[in-house]
Amino acid sequence: MSLPPNTAPPNTAHGRGYLAIPGPSVMPDAVLQAMHRASPNIYAGALIDMMPDLTRDLCRVARTQHDVAIYIGNGHAAWEAALSNTIAPGDRVLVPSSGHFAHGWADMAEGLGAQVDLLEFGKQSPFDVNRIADALQADTAHEIKAVLAVHVDTSSSIRNDIAAIRKAMDDVNHPALLMADCIASLGCDTFEMDAWGVDVMVTACQKGLMVPAGTSFVFFNDRAGAARAKMPRVSRYWDWVPRANPDGFWQYFNGTAPTHHLYGLRVALDMIHAEGMDQVWARHRRLARAIWAACDVWASKGGLRMNVADPAHRSTAVTSLRLDAPDGTRLRDWVEDNLGLTLGIGLGMGEGRESDAFFRFGHMGHVNGQMIMGLLGGVETGLCALDIEHGTGALDAAAKVIAGG
Repeated sequence: MSLPPNTAPPNTAHGRGYLAIPGPSVMPDAVLQAMHRASPNIYAGALIDMMPDLTRDLCRVARTQHDVAIYIGNGHAAWEAALSNTIAPGDRVLVPSSGHFAHGWADMAEGLGAQVDLLEFGKQSPFDVNRIADALQADTAHEIKAVLAVHVDTSSSIRNDIAAIRKAMDDVNHPALLMADCIASLGCDTFEMDAWGVDVMVTACQKGLMVPAGTSFVFFNDRAGAARAKMPRVSRYWDWVPRANPDGFWQYFNGTAPTHHLYGLRVALDMIHAEGMDQVWARHRRLARAIWAACDVWASKGGLRMNVADPAHRSTAVTSLRLDAPDGTRLRDWVEDNLGLTLGIGLGMGEGRESDAFFRFGHMGHVNGQMIMGLLGGVETGLCALDIEHGTGALDAAAKVIAGG
């Protein structure tokens, strides 16, 4: 039935929205239900009793037999905690960069008095490990105390080879700590802390761990613990020693616990381990390949492009894309206003008018095939509504990947 003259078509954004940004990610109903309770006793009882298993299961996700410290804060808090326990004012750190968040961690280090050697690799290519090795080999006095490496940069969607960095460090016999930022990748992209020789890993709860933003984690091994022991001073709050080996419950958090985050995290970890880490990684890989298949079809005509050309260097948690400016912003606005679908902004990927070219898909954590097909269908609807040129058949290509083709 046709609409009466001068009547606008109905808006289809009403109903449950889909937040398809690269964190905070979609939260499982079970996590939300676990958090929907009265405040617990923080001096005795179930909350205190569950902490040893909770920290053990966090370490299972990180693939480490070592320690974890929990902080009430976001990923920036984890950055500062990792640095505060290992890097003294005046120490040098080497920071390879493939996107916005490496610069953020470098700035954090400078704010704490470290000297930063920044190795820039742009926003479309992963680290060149040979250049990292050359920088370390040139440091004959071993003044560089740590390499700060972002595993997946949430802005550019580049995934870097952390194990290759460790090999390069070992090949030149450099004693620096290897620190990895897995804020975007943990629980999504394959990560093996101990097997890859990572000394310190930082992450947060609001992406692959599927819990509302507000807690972060620093995992560290014995080499990092030895560096902590040599520090002239670490603030009481950031010190990871009592958090990782507390004499009392309050020391896990240096005060009152983030009680409801812990309830949600317990359920999220149960969901992850019930599925199995290998299966979690495999699910993210397949859903990411479906997205990339659709994007390849769209890109066959018009200006849409994935930021990372080589699939081997793409994260399976986030995909950064661009259109001709200002179409990235036009598309984001249209699908949110008309469909209830929220895409990620192009964080740190462009300036001025160019910033309107970029946007991102988050496909991390609690996502499945029908959600990804809904995301892709929404984007295709927006491309059609805005007359943005694109190739046809994207949804068929994605469906074949999800179906196992």
